[in-house]
Amino acid sequence: MQDNNIIIFDTTLRDGEQSPGASMNTEEKIQIALQLEKLGVDVIEAGFAAASPGDADAIARISEQVKNSTVCSLSRALDGDIKAAGLAIAKANKRRIHTFIATSPIHMEYKLKMTPQKVIEKAVHAVTYAKTFCDDVEFSCEDAGRSDISFLKEILDAVVNAGATTLNIPDTVGYRMPSEMGATIKELHDFIGERAILSVHNHNDLGLATASSIACIQNGARQVECTINGLGERAGNAALEEIVMILKTRRDIFGAYDTNINIKEIYPTSRLVSSITGIEAQPNKAIVGKNAFAHESGIHQDGVLKNAQTYEIMSASDIGLDKNSIVLGKHSGRHAFKDKLEALGFNLKDDEINRAFDRFKILADSKKEIFDDDIRALVSAEIIKVEEVYKLITLQLSDCNPGGLPSAAVTIRHNGEDITEAAIGNGTMDAIFKVIDRVCGAKGKLKEYKVDSVTQGKDALAKVIVKVVFDESKPAIMGHGLSVDTMLATARAYIGALNSYVSMRDGLRDVNKKLI
Repeated sequence: MQDNNIIIFDTTLRDGEQSPGASMNTEEKIQIALQLEKLGVDVIEAGFAAASPGDADAIARISEQVKNSTVCSLSRALDGDIKAAGLAIAKANKRRIHTFIATSPIHMEYKLKMTPQKVIEKAVHAVTYAKTFCDDVEFSCEDAGRSDISFLKEILDAVVNAGATTLNIPDTVGYRMPSEMGATIKELHDFIGERAILSVHNHNDLGLATASSIACIQNGARQVECTINGLGERAGNAALEEIVMILKTRRDIFGAYDTNINIKEIYPTSRLVSSITGIEAQPNKAIVGKNAFAHESGIHQDGVLKNAQTYEIMSASDIGLDKNSIVLGKHSGRHAFKDKLEALGFNLKDDEINRAFDRFKILADSKKEIFDDDIRALVSAEIIKVEEVYKLITLQLSDCNPGGLPSAAVTIRHNGEDITEAAIGNGTMDAIFKVIDRVCGAKGKLKEYKVDSVTQGKDALAKVIVKVVFDESKPAIMGHGLSVDTMLATARAYIGALNSYVSMRDGLRDVNKKLI
């Protein structure tokens, strides 16, 4: 009898990063990976090692730090890809290579330009070669949703005989109805039996990813590939939080199934991913959207006050979301601050706590009321910070009087030296960017600018996210800034993007030297 534990395979760091604008630097990926481990994710797909030296480096560093979850790298059915994946995960405590090739008629004819028999040969060779790097090998039939079931059986039988331990059936373009995906999985499960674990990877192009994943579980799938907040290419992937909470909430139907997910970490994980990627979950997003537990209708409010179960089928506290209570102020001590961090799910080293506490005290001097979300934002900014090659010391802005020119003056520390400069611009933001470029010798092009209020109130903490291109041959770099002053947060975000760019550029040089 097959185990009814559902393996949660999270691909936020791979497929999720393919969401437009969701690129992450290595430090950010490490923090998400560590949180995914804390969440209880069974398999973390840390990236696509062959995609770039940066991806390979990030996977390698995640492999060194994650201890309980399996660390996985994606690879095409190519020797070079598989070798890159094997080397990247070499130091992982538990490791997996996930190799794939397309199996639909349209992909085989137009993309691969291969006969079905040649595709099978490539798949078998890929699995066989991957087994030389690790025992745990997953094989995916890309575009399985539009593949012939008879061919799927043929290729899956071949790769199982070659040593594949997990067989993934992706609905790559989100085309199939849940009933169709369920029927496919049932037929394949009857064919494969207990020889390998069947997995599914459903895309959300028609809004059916979660429903299809649940249908597949009911028909024999024992691994679900998903992402935090449903991130992913195009319309995204099945959302981890939705799948897990469906299984937890509908025990009357899914009582036989369970996962290893610590549901108390769902909301903190969602917030961390949103903070790092700059992509907020839509307000009415199931489970983690800001309106998911909000009630505006008078009838609903009255019912919830009398008995929460009248309109809530789960509790906000189940997923780690507590009311946004005011807990700390400028008179709070380090011990109280540390206790609050632990209550919010942060497990920081002493030096990280000290730096976060220093920033908290500065914030407390300028903000009357400090909320849990303020602390989450502050600490998240601290733990994902890259090396400060350039550090903003002071920022001074001129008043923009009628007929005058906005100007900005900064002092920036670089290599132990404080450099002060000023510049004028077409607006205050333009002046800030120009003076930072002048001091740092950069020439960034702002591609996206976003400012959000972390909490409520006139003195709310502003969170600024910028996406900047410093090299036209490279993708935009994201920077984050926090302050009660929006322009100061803007300057911090821009310098953060610059530091990320410099760190990634220099890191890739080191990686390339090692490869040579």
